[in-house]
Amino acid sequence: MQLHQTSGQSETCKNDLQQILNKTVDQKKIFGSTFAIKKDSFVWEGAAGNIGLNQAYFIASTTKLFTTAILLKFSSEGKLSLEDKISKYLDSTLLKDLHVYKGKEYSFDITLRQLLAHTSGLPDYFQDKGPNGKSLEHELKEGKDQFWGLEEVLVRTKNMKPLFAPGTKGKAHYSDANFQLLGKIIEIISGKSYAENCEEHILKPLGLTNTYLYTDPIDSKPKALYYETAPLNIPKAMCSFGADGGMVSTNQDMLLFIEAFFTGKIFPKEYLNWMQEWNKIFFPMQSGVGLHLFKLPWIFNPTGAVPMFIGHSGLSGALAYYSPKENMFIVGTVNQIANPDMSFKTMIKLVSKAK
Repeated sequence: MQLHQTSGQSETCKNDLQQILNKTVDQKKIFGSTFAIKKDSFVWEGAAGNIGLNQAYFIASTTKLFTTAILLKFSSEGKLSLEDKISKYLDSTLLKDLHVYKGKEYSFDITLRQLLAHTSGLPDYFQDKGPNGKSLEHELKEGKDQFWGLEEVLVRTKNMKPLFAPGTKGKAHYSDANFQLLGKIIEIISGKSYAENCEEHILKPLGLTNTYLYTDPIDSKPKALYYETAPLNIPKAMCSFGADGGMVSTNQDMLLFIEAFFTGKIFPKEYLNWMQEWNKIFFPMQSGVGLHLFKLPWIFNPTGAVPMFIGHSGLSGALAYYSPKENMFIVGTVNQIANPDMSFKTMIKLVSKAK
């Protein structure tokens, strides 16, 4: 995809967008940032600091959109129903004691839809605290890089308390365990690895030549993640995330993917209607079925100048969102684990200038 300015966009706008990125990189919180925007025929990409144009970077939990897309494609092909219980696909020994709430076991009754929507009630193996009082996220930030697989995820999850019964009305809790389970179910249904499914159903059809699942700990192609003022070297962890946060991509590829996701090129566009059933997860984010809503409340957006966006983001400071109102797609990263909110602040500034 060639990135270009249309004749209707002035050089001033182009320079203003770049200046926003330049100012974002303050060498204190943010050391590199890259974003790209597509609105109608206008496409722009910029980079600043220690990240160059079309640099490969970790998209972290934005990976969940890939997982969602594959499952919805399977649904459209009749390979599964989102109302299927996970016990249809996963061995009972894996599931036993996974979700015991107020003395009742719900482990075998959780549905695929509930996993996608974060309404399963399962705790988050990554960000919630384990029995030692620390989260896995905290351990990684301390430099304790480590591998894990689904069994380790489930053991960790079983040692935490569920938040609510699956499908409790108005309840949602963001949990990476949900998508670890979904990744395994994709593999069981297809008989192929998660990486092979991404290749077959998304990467090859869309021509995403610089996007892949990170599986090799000596792979140094993606930009190193930053935590506070220094790179955080956690290749073992990045290899372990898989379906909940292990993809590597570039702005050009992510623009192609996010547009395909929201325009019916991977799964039927009509699905987007029921996917937008929102539950609060963390301010100002809400969770739908396999995607998130970013919508500033009125007090922070009295004029309505910042439109609502649907898509996903990651702890790394990466995001991929679509504004139906503006017909605008925006992707990028600030590559900072300590200040991932900066990606949204940057997005708001860029969108306001590009509208």
